[in-house]
Amino acid sequence: MSQFDTPDLERYIRQVRFAPIGVEGQRRLLAARVLVCGCGALGSVLANTLARAGVGHLRIVDRDFVDLTNLQRQVLYDEADVRSGLPKAVAAKSHLERINSHIRIEAIVADVHHGNVLELADGVDVIVDGTDNFETRYLLNDVSVHLGIPWIYGGCIGAVGQTMTILPGETPCFRCLHPEPPPPGAVETCDSAGILGPIVNLVASVQACEAMKILAGHRDVTSRVLQMFELWDNRCRQIRLDALREAGGCEACGRREFPWLSGQRASHSAVLCGRNAVQLSPPDRSELPLDALEEKLRGIGHVMRNKYLLRLSVDGFVITVFLDGRAIIFGTEDLAEAKTLYARYVGL
Repeated sequence: MSQFDTPDLERYIRQVRFAPIGVEGQRRLLAARVLVCGCGALGSVLANTLARAGVGHLRIVDRDFVDLTNLQRQVLYDEADVRSGLPKAVAAKSHLERINSHIRIEAIVADVHHGNVLELADGVDVIVDGTDNFETRYLLNDVSVHLGIPWIYGGCIGAVGQTMTILPGETPCFRCLHPEPPPPGAVETCDSAGILGPIVNLVASVQACEAMKILAGHRDVTSRVLQMFELWDNRCRQIRLDALREAGGCEACGRREFPWLSGQRASHSAVLCGRNAVQLSPPDRSELPLDALEEKLRGIGHVMRNKYLLRLSVDGFVITVFLDGRAIIFGTEDLAEAKTLYARYVGL
């Protein structure tokens, strides 16, 4: 036996020798629970980094499956995951368990919404943002402020990224920074501006380090500013946001009103960033019998099914249906057209 009194610490020896972590910090990490919300570009880097660092319990939630275009920047996945049509959460769990078999990893294939977010956040110490849309971030912010759970926002587009650590009761929240979502078309997307892998890795690494500070017992050294990176133009900025919180007008952390958490501002559809696709979610989210749907669609187009999803290719569209009734319709960004296709082939 080495200087450490448990064999589990041996694998983290280089991290333990970093003085602010040490043996006590590593033990805290091993006892910690983190919700990784979204496991695409940012989320896959976050999950990979936190698993290797020895965070004891990762709850990974993602609504999507692995696509060939993901591999340019989503570091956990490979071509075998694309061929198998695996949901990202399931593929992430498989890879991470081979990286670190001594931690617990939950894979949850689901869209995060007001009806399940409290359950998903139950018992976690930190929430990390791997999402790609404003609605989910407002929902995470409501949960964070309501329950007092720290969360770490991150976002990237092109070669530009930003991150912000939200400590309820201590720092400004996401609603302080963005009181309202931008109107449709006002913000560039992966389709219009593209995205580079290095900015994803940079932002997610900063997010992961912030999470490790909190989990290891060093909340006092977390960033209290909005950090912005422009890699192509070689610029970094830090913007203090204290005045936003001090103004006291924030609906969330000031008045403690949570319209996203209550469902008042929820939607049941979303255009997916960079995918030429629309996600539709039925309001009741009841379980869908995929075997019966496969039987119904056989002969209409090419059908592929595994235990997580069914995929129909027909008339230039690809319709992927999940167990909870959600569907992602590829080949359109028109919500009306997507709803018509859903009704035609899924019939709900």
